[in-house]
Amino acid sequence: MKLSGARIVLECIKREGVDLIFGLPGGAVLPIYDALYDFEGLRHVLVRQEAAAGHAAEGYARTSGKVGVCLVTSGPAATNLVTALQDALMDSIPIVAFTGQVPTHLIGNDAFQEADNVGITRSATKHNFLVKDGNDLAPIIKEAFYIASTGRPGPVHVDLPKDILVKEWNFEYPERVHLRSYNPTYEGHPGQIKKAARSMVRAKRPVLYVGGGAISSDASPELRELADLTQIPVTQTLMGLGAFPMDDPLSLDMLGMHGTYYANMAVHHSDCLVAVAARFDDRVTGRVDAFSPNAEIIHIDIDPSSISKNIKVDIPIVGDCKRVLRRLVEAVREELKDGVPAAVTEGRRQWAAQVAEWKRDFPLRYDWDDEVIKPQYVIQELSNLTQGEAYVVTGVGQHQMWAAQYYRFKHPRRWCTSGGLGTMGYGLPTAMGVQAAHPGKLVVNIDGDGSFAMNSQELATCFTENLPVKTVIINNSGHGMVRQWQRIIYQERYFAIDLPGIPDWVKLAEAYGCVGIRVTKPSEVVPALEKMLSTPAPVVMDVCVDKDECVFPMVPAGGANKDMILSLPSREVKEKAAKSQTGF
Repeated sequence: MKLSGARIVLECIKREGVDLIFGLPGGAVLPIYDALYDFEGLRHVLVRQEAAAGHAAEGYARTSGKVGVCLVTSGPAATNLVTALQDALMDSIPIVAFTGQVPTHLIGNDAFQEADNVGITRSATKHNFLVKDGNDLAPIIKEAFYIASTGRPGPVHVDLPKDILVKEWNFEYPERVHLRSYNPTYEGHPGQIKKAARSMVRAKRPVLYVGGGAISSDASPELRELADLTQIPVTQTLMGLGAFPMDDPLSLDMLGMHGTYYANMAVHHSDCLVAVAARFDDRVTGRVDAFSPNAEIIHIDIDPSSISKNIKVDIPIVGDCKRVLRRLVEAVREELKDGVPAAVTEGRRQWAAQVAEWKRDFPLRYDWDDEVIKPQYVIQELSNLTQGEAYVVTGVGQHQMWAAQYYRFKHPRRWCTSGGLGTMGYGLPTAMGVQAAHPGKLVVNIDGDGSFAMNSQELATCFTENLPVKTVIINNSGHGMVRQWQRIIYQERYFAIDLPGIPDWVKLAEAYGCVGIRVTKPSEVVPALEKMLSTPAPVVMDVCVDKDECVFPMVPAGGANKDMILSLPSREVKEKAAKSQTGF
């Protein structure tokens, strides 16, 4: 069967089970858009800026478990997309990004809207392709989806010269992919799993430390079974939230720079730390030489390059964490048949009591104010009203950390945030992708005014594409996290952080056809949230909060997790932090 290259692209996407494309047309990809005109089985969502297409594909992929797809044209469109590709790479999100390219005979001639897309995206993707022969088009796309979704997931880029799209080629979609140099390991080594089980059973102060890979591999049931079987407390990274229900008595919530006191103390004092599909990011470890110093560390990860990269581990297990956890549960059951020494049982009892004491004495807290809205209160009430069932997306900044701390997640694939790259402007376009993937479900974008401003034009997409995303802007009239660092570490030398009430977010929402709500008093928060949640349209809720509110707990950069700041520090502590800090 002969088809145009453009038609082949669409047929391949459809055969991969994808039903949505996020994109923005331009000259080099017009053949694909022309083919989309009467192509059945694919919905196209027209974004207003190309990076938004990539973030929307991330949201679709993260919450659906499918590969997200975005399509943009050549040159500046492809360069706009790079931020989303790097974001997906760092957070292991499977997307396939198609970009247009000038015709093959013009590549390298500085043609109109030409850029070296493959060269530019090489370091921002798991793999990339430039299609030079239309007969390779279907095999390349098959490989792109396979690479994106297997092993450690990630973004794959396919660059499409215009002449390849226009001409007709033989179309035969391959059934399988054979890549000699790419063979991810899925089954963990039995000996290592047995060793890990023995260590876990004999440990007196064990902790499970769970990352985003547990969600990518759909390993939540196995994780829950292991935790219930061993009664080991569980802490989750920013990307791992939802892998384990936060209302479970074993939950320690989030660890790291803005994690809970009890999570960081438990990890610091543990004698056996089981890292499940987490990469020991610097935001988690703090000062590496002081991270969990007395623990035997077990690390389960499908990416061998992540093991012992930041923290040296004692028992490495390379494999898919869902499969490894299943085998680990079996191995633990075998170990338990031999009984547990009395000293271990007593140690576990004391450990459980110590963890409970930390949770009781050092909970997440904030000071109530009858006159000024506290951002933590807004998210707490949102969590209560939605009963932890909403799909929650955030931008990047203080609001992101408050959302991670105060929204009580129950399920995997309900949380999207930019963890590794920290991309401001991520929230709204990603929420669009989530909403498109889950029509009829409640999707809430918790954003900051600084972050929301970077992609606020996507309100137009929400309105025209009937995507009723609810946005809560935690509006502190500036870049709050930068302000917090300038306050604590830079001796209150505030500079280039204020965004004094411009634009008017309610008027902007209405200008885009959406609903705008403003809240200025604590008593207005719950009624406004109820109105927002019941409105069957895109809503922007502008919540004016105390600009001086800080995110606590906090570990200063370069500090150890055990030395958390729980409230505004003294001048002496600030000076010490200023001397030791090494950047964000």
